[in-house]
Amino acid sequence: MIQPLAYIHPQAKIADNVVVEPFAVIHKDVEIGEGTWIGSNVVIMDGARIGKNCRVFPGSVISGVPQDLKFAGEVTTAEIGDNTTIRECVTINRGTKDKWKTVIGNNCLIQAYSHIAHDCEVGNYCIFSNSTTLAGHITIGDYVVLAGLVAIHQFVKVGSHAFVTGGSLVRKDVPPYVKAAREPLSYVGINSVGLRRRGFTPENINEIQEIYRVLFVKNNNVTKALDIIEAEFQPTEIRDEIVDFIRNSNRGVMRGFGSGSKER
Repeated sequence: MIQPLAYIHPQAKIADNVVVEPFAVIHKDVEIGEGTWIGSNVVIMDGARIGKNCRVFPGSVISGVPQDLKFAGEVTTAEIGDNTTIRECVTINRGTKDKWKTVIGNNCLIQAYSHIAHDCEVGNYCIFSNSTTLAGHITIGDYVVLAGLVAIHQFVKVGSHAFVTGGSLVRKDVPPYVKAAREPLSYVGINSVGLRRRGFTPENINEIQEIYRVLFVKNNNVTKALDIIEAEFQPTEIRDEIVDFIRNSNRGVMRGFGSGSKER
């Protein structure tokens, strides 16, 4: 299933039923799992670890050297999980000695012209629309949707099930379950549509909404809001995830309703 016009280094580890189209180039230290399709003019460089049943479309460059002046040639990887689709002209850089790897989870869709820089960690079932740009050291939770032309500052974290609207500049952390929009990036409600699609109950959604009203709508500062949430809401997995995310935020979280955003 490897076309004669493709180049594959003889020491690359390619599963038997991988399809490699003409003019693809696969370097030496590469591993590709069963059922994966590699399109024409794809370049897969040293350190790439691609799982099963992935699709890599033409023009993409996987595991390129980090665009980091501190990078000194250390052996690092770019790891892509199973069933992930990488569309045209996506670039994914391998890690540096900070984390030693860049990771993208299972069942993700990375759309055309997106860039994922060194040492990023992307969860499962994420969708990045066209021309999404991630700087280095970013952490993205599961089921995150980033609309087109989103640009995220280095070291930012985006919590699970969050939705960021197109053209947004993300300079601060985005907590789980929310919708984020506007400039500067602000809370505009919870991602209720996405949560319903993923099987969250009305009770779950109401709990999330009430927690974020305390945090973002009622003009409490973050410390006071967290104290109120812990005092007035029963401990649940959802409550604890939100509280832990905010308490552990190094960059601080995005603006809230009282700062000029509008809940929807």
